[in-house]
Amino acid sequence: MNEPASSRGRTSFGPGSGPGYWLPVVGWMALIFVLSTDTFSGGQTSRILAPLLRWLFPGLSEHASALGVFGVRKAAHVIVYAVLAWLWWRALRRPVRHDPRPWQWRPAGLALLFSASYAVSDEFHQSFTTARTPSAWDVLLDTAGAAAGLLVLWRFGRWRRWW
Repeated sequence: MNEPASSRGRTSFGPGSGPGYWLPVVGWMALIFVLSTDTFSGGQTSRILAPLLRWLFPGLSEHASALGVFGVRKAAHVIVYAVLAWLWWRALRRPVRHDPRPWQWRPAGLALLFSASYAVSDEFHQSFTTARTPSAWDVLLDTAGAAAGLLVLWRFGRWRRWW
């Protein structure tokens, strides 16, 4: 039995198992799907974000408020897809406590590819909603968020001397 040390002790449903790694990916993708519905369109979320920004910054002009709402919404794209990329990486690599393996770019590249693919499918999904429109720019922003998330993960791991 020539099994690598890093995969010993992993069973189908025990520590290091598939469901423990894949369910967060599926759950996060479901959340993104829900966030891509009309309920979370710009018109709907601005009704909450704009008053919140004006409450936080009382002298904020209408134009500045609109820019702030736009910025918050685009930052959400980056953050949501950074987390998706982390979850994909985790599911593909299946790290364990005190994992001796060095950083590998293959799982990170696949995580980026899968995140970008989901961004494309998310924009396609938005083409079927009435209050949303698909945007290639959002796909690029989502993919950039995924890439940034993976770079932060890599850098954090180097800082912690995990790899």
